Amino acid sequence: MAAKWIETLLGSLEQKKQYKRHMARIEALPEPYRSAAKALQRYFVYQGGILDGDTLITMFGDFVDLWERAVADGTPVRAIVGDDPVEFAETFLQAYSGKQWIDKERERLRKAIDAAAENGEEKSA
Repeated sequence: MAAKWIETLLGSLEQKKQYKRHMARIEALPEPYRSAAKALQRYFVYQGGILDGDTLITMFGDFVDLWERAVADGTPVRAIVGDDPVEFAETFLQAYSGKQWIDKERERLRKAIDAAAENGEEKSA
């Protein structure tokens, strides 16, 4: 019972365990792959804004798989991310378009403008 209560407040404990495993896999990458993967992972956290835990875990799992395959194949970092790492990161994030934090703000903005417009119409009538 306590586990359900904790998960309700903090999110899925299994997802947290999976996330930690993914991060441990990134830490196990040799350089320069580890540095590149960590830099991109940081960008994903700040820019991605993905709220759905399942989507986030899937994305990080696929991300680590990509880097592990690159290491195994000897693929250079630039061959993976290209000339513009931001473009690579943005494209990668788009493939995992779960619900994002900005979606809440977009909906809040729509409702606020609708309410303001309705109030303005009532006063002018």
